[in-house]
Order: sequence, then structure tokens, then C-alpha cells
Amino acid sequence: MADQSTPAAPSQGGAAQETSPDASPEEGALGALKVSPSDPSREAVSENASPKEGISRRRLLGTAGATGLALGAAGGAAGYTAAPSDRALPLTSLGADTVMFHGKHQPGITTALHSSGHLIAVDLAAGAGRKEAAALLRRWSTTAQRLMAGEAAAQDDTDVARDAGPSSLAVTFGFGHSFFARTGLDKQRPVALDPLPDFSSDHLDKARSNGDLWVQIGANDALVAFHALRAIQKDAGSAARVRWQMNGFNRSPGATAQPMTARNLMGQLDGTRNPKPSETDFDERIFVPASGDPEWMTNGSYAVVRRIRMLLDTWEQLSVKAQEEIIGRKKSTGAALSGGTETTEMNLDRTDADGNLVVPINAHARITRPDQNGGAAILRRPFSFHDGFDPDGVPDAGLLFICWQADPVRGFVPVQRKLDRGDALSEFIRHEASGLFAVPGGAAEGEYVGQRLLEG
Repeated sequence: MADQSTPAAPSQGGAAQETSPDASPEEGALGALKVSPSDPSREAVSENASPKEGISRRRLLGTAGATGLALGAAGGAAGYTAAPSDRALPLTSLGADTVMFHGKHQPGITTALHSSGHLIAVDLAAGAGRKEAAALLRRWSTTAQRLMAGEAAAQDDTDVARDAGPSSLAVTFGFGHSFFARTGLDKQRPVALDPLPDFSSDHLDKARSNGDLWVQIGANDALVAFHALRAIQKDAGSAARVRWQMNGFNRSPGATAQPMTARNLMGQLDGTRNPKPSETDFDERIFVPASGDPEWMTNGSYAVVRRIRMLLDTWEQLSVKAQEEIIGRKKSTGAALSGGTETTEMNLDRTDADGNLVVPINAHARITRPDQNGGAAILRRPFSFHDGFDPDGVPDAGLLFICWQADPVRGFVPVQRKLDRGDALSEFIRHEASGLFAVPGGAAEGEYVGQRLLEG
């Protein structure tokens, strides 16, 4: 969970832009890769990112922007009441940040980690087919575009996000394996969408796995994220029913003195070796090329989604030294046990005075490295979750693991197989739900997501 756990988006330092998560397939806790961290959150800026000065619809009267702060400093509470009631105050940078809906790739892949998120899978209703699916994706795309621009939903807006800006809202859509049979599009189903193999660490709940359609919602304001969730659910209408929903969170942007790799619920820096958009082979690893098959997946990606339970009560009984040996990195700084800083290349051959490897042979960070897995790389963009406690008082908490790759057979699968054979971290985590989804490329102006599949 330490190295490849968090995507470039993990750095959570700033404002609205699609940044690549700092996670890399190489060292990812929780069965994934890690991130490359010097400044993950700022290094990966997606084509879809766009700062926004104003909001097209919401009157932002209650927002404490720069103007509000100045008024408060000058005249205390009275300074606010003196402002004309019909004049909107400027949003803070957090609320004003905007992610573009239209683009080469869908938003939410290289977008910086969001502080609040929802994952939802739906199944088409009995009798619903390709026509109904196309109408649903058209509605969803329209709603996502409006909400991401800070506008109200076209129909029956709930006002949950009134007074707030877009807050970096990003909505992403994907297709599950079962979708193609339901819509008569079996011949268009990608080979890469074949079911994932079984892993010995799996304890999967089928009711919370897979699904015809998948939606990822992320924002840096919890009400903005919930508003989008409700709008997406309402748009589904009678065409689809919710199969499962999972809710997650990350550290808020600006919560640390400087941008840094995110921490997971085990307290580890998570995402140190995530691939970055600045790397020459980034697109090759993460996105389907124009020469890929099928054609409708050009510029798309494949998302592996896993609910990974962390056995926190057991983990927290370990000493910090024991935790560090399991991960292979310092808990405080994320630096490899072989020395240096978080970004220093790990020395896998270094030994101590007794001749023992400084980075244990079964350390999570060692096992997940691309050079230990035939170059396999994934872009991790997770959320943490805490869903209360079991009847025996054990916390139901962990990681909503989401990783992106051009082909899961060359990305997630070889890394997870390696972890399955001897990762020291496996004793402290449990994979409880799983899904694989084909996420097509971004919609062009005037298109809806998936249109090339559904109308091709």
C-alpha cells in the first residue's frame, strides 16, 4: 500500500486540475502499485483540467473568499452584512476549481485525488437493451457536463450543492463484462474485459462486485459529490437499478504545508511510485492506443476496482519497525529502507551488518516494483473508506482500490499474482469485492460517453 498505492492524484495539494495519481504498479500497498512522489499532485495535469474564475449558476453568497476575508478583517461580522445581498462573493480556489467534461480522455483518471468520492455500479433493468442504455448514457453525460461546470441539473435539481462551486467535480463512466450481452453488443466486448482470474487472497462478495455499468464520482466538497451521486441515480430512472455503492475519502487539498503523497488508513504514504504523465511511456501504459481493439476504446482505459479491507486492529498492534519491514519503506517519510528520500531509487541488494537484506524479500514495496513484474505498471487512484464496525467491534475500513491501465492482463493481473505468492502485507488485508470495467475515451463536444460503441 505504500509505494504504488496512490496515484499522482494523491498529492492533494491544490486546486482544480486533472493530475495523475502518484501510484505506480511498482509498489502499491493493498495489492497495487505505488506512486512516484516528488510532487505527484502537480506533475500530472490532464487535458481536461481547466481553472474557472466564475460559476455559471450558483449564487455564492455564503462563501468565504478573499473579499469576504478582507471585509471580516476590517469590520468583523458587520463587514459581511454590509455587502449587498444580491452580490455574489468570489469562491475560494477550492470551490472554483473545474475539471472539463469533454476531452481526449474521460475525467477522473489523471485528475488529482479527490477528498470525497462515490463509486456506484448499476444493472440494466429487465427488458432494457441497447436503446435504453444509449438514452441513459446520453442523460448521464448531459448531467455530468452541467454539474462539472457548476450548473444545476437540467431536471429537478435538488439544490444540495447550492452556493458551492464545481469543487473539481469529475464523473467517469465505464462498462462491465455483462453489459455487452444485455445490449446485444457481444462482438464489441474487448478481450481485455475478460473476467479477472481468482486470487488466493480473495474473499469476494458477488453482490458488491462487477455490474453492467460503473460510475466514479469525485469532488473536493462532500455535498458537491453527493449532489452528483443523487443526480446520477435519479437519471437512471426505470432503465437501471443500483447493484452496489461505495463511499470514500482522502485528505483535503491544502491540508498539508506542501503537496505530498497521500497517506492511507495504515498511516503509510501510499502512491510513491505511481506513473506520471510526464513519463514518455505513460500513455502507452495507461490508455488504449488508436491501433487498439476494439476501435471504440481508443483513448480509453481499464479500471480495476477492489474493496480492500484493512485489518487495522491487528496492524496497529505491530511496532513501527515491523510495519516498515512489511512495507519496505519508512512510515514517516516514505523513504526506502535502503536509504535516501521518498524518491530515492530502492537498493534491493543492500544488506545490513548481519548480511540480511535491508528491504525484506517479501516487502510489499519490493514485490510490486515494475522491474519485479516484467514491467507491469498501473496508475492507482484510490479512496479510503470507513463503514462503521462489525458486530464484534472490528472496524470495517480500508481502501477502495482503483487502478488504471491500457490492459489489465499486462497491468493489474501480473502484479496481483506476484503479491498473492508472498506479500508480507497480505496477512493484514482482505479483498472483499472486485470489478473490471472498460472506460471509453472522452466524449467530444456534442457527443455522449460511449456513443461510438452504442451507435457505431
